[in-house]
Amino acid sequence: MSVAPAATVRLDDRFARELPELALTWKALTAPDPRLLVLNEPLAADLGLDPDALRTPEGLGLLLGTDLPADAHPVAQAYAGHQFGGYSPRLGDGRALLLGELTDREGRTRDLHLKGSGRTPFSRGGDGLAAVGPMLREYVVSEAMHALGIPTTRALAVVATGRAVQRETVLPGAVLTRVASSHLRVGSFQFARATDDLDLLRRLADHAIARHHPAAADAPQPYLALFDAVVGAQASLVAQWMVVGFVHGVMNTDNVTISGETIDYGPCAFLDAYDPATVYSSIDHGGRYAYGNQPVLAQWNLARFAEALLPLLHDDQEQGVALAVASLERFTPAYAAARAGGLRRKLGLPDGLPDDLVTGLGDELLVLFHAGRVDHTSGWRLLSAAARGDAEPLRGLVLDLPALDAWLARWRALGPDADVMDRTNPVVVPRNHLVEEALAAATAGDLDPLADLLAAVTAPYDVVPGRERYAEPGPDDVDYQTFCGT
Repeated sequence: MSVAPAATVRLDDRFARELPELALTWKALTAPDPRLLVLNEPLAADLGLDPDALRTPEGLGLLLGTDLPADAHPVAQAYAGHQFGGYSPRLGDGRALLLGELTDREGRTRDLHLKGSGRTPFSRGGDGLAAVGPMLREYVVSEAMHALGIPTTRALAVVATGRAVQRETVLPGAVLTRVASSHLRVGSFQFARATDDLDLLRRLADHAIARHHPAAADAPQPYLALFDAVVGAQASLVAQWMVVGFVHGVMNTDNVTISGETIDYGPCAFLDAYDPATVYSSIDHGGRYAYGNQPVLAQWNLARFAEALLPLLHDDQEQGVALAVASLERFTPAYAAARAGGLRRKLGLPDGLPDDLVTGLGDELLVLFHAGRVDHTSGWRLLSAAARGDAEPLRGLVLDLPALDAWLARWRALGPDADVMDRTNPVVVPRNHLVEEALAAATAGDLDPLADLLAAVTAPYDVVPGRERYAEPGPDDVDYQTFCGT
């Protein structure tokens, strides 16, 4: 595979050309003293980019959006969204830019996108900037999610800008360069629908079909097929979040992708002690986006997508609503099936067992975890040892030992495969205390803890001597909170 130096990168502007009503031409803010903090070399190579060239001043200019090919057309994207249940008709990229689209080595189209690149007309009074810590958080967590096999946007680089950012304190600024199948969101459709421009809504839907769900184009009702596909993609995605213990933290409709990728790692975190009511986001005062609420909120967000698509579903609104409702009702069984599949692998159980039996066993174990405040990741991983005959490490965590022993007997009778479990239940996730430790060190100028953390979370199933601390639960007496960084 050939790789291109930064100076010869070709950035397409298909989104801007096909949907100019949703694309505002804009430029990234220059950086007074750019310095590369972290570069995802494997991802760069996958995109056909030369990692060495990206480390040059010209390469940093590409990563910052300040030194682009002459034919590039960077834009801030327009979208609307329900934020914590309240509708905002005009959100958009307030501190972000779509630089353009690349074709990766497998022939797939990928967005090259910035976060923290300065104010745009969508900034709504914000400064458009980002601090080092939140940008590195997105880098760490998105790469961990990729390593776990969960669909996600990915981080290509974080570049310190040399510009101070005022938050609660003055912090060093940075820009995240990220890659996605696209940045089309439910909020994109909400924005188009609010314009009452049926042609724009149709062109947006056609763009989404061509880019993400091409089979829908050949369906008898292509736009209904698009909705069906997004319902299925989101059901699968959220089931994977739940199985691994990921808390997104801000499931607004502008953070729900049409592709089915996880996007916008702001106040996100992974469970420590298992508790469905867990909320990490400092701004989620009512617990709307608690871990256990994520499936319900995903379906709620998809209902907003259906509302935006209604004019395309049928000329008669009532019939369009009926079609949308019938499709939306498929979310619950699709989610249940996807979650059952994940639990089947986590429990090491063979195919052929009924989903309700598998889900029932998984839920019973989680009740024991909840009662004993068992660390979610450690508890599931120790189940492999129990499958091999050594249940004592797990028994040391659970309070109700008679109930656990009875559960273990029923589970072992089904013939769990410990090897399958080892490939499914991670040893390492980005544990919250270690993420904060690495981000604090990086903000102070020490990148070594970040590099060590990245090495651990991008090999999540491997038991590596010397990395034991990355597998250990965090302190139980810390009320952990996350922040979006704006």
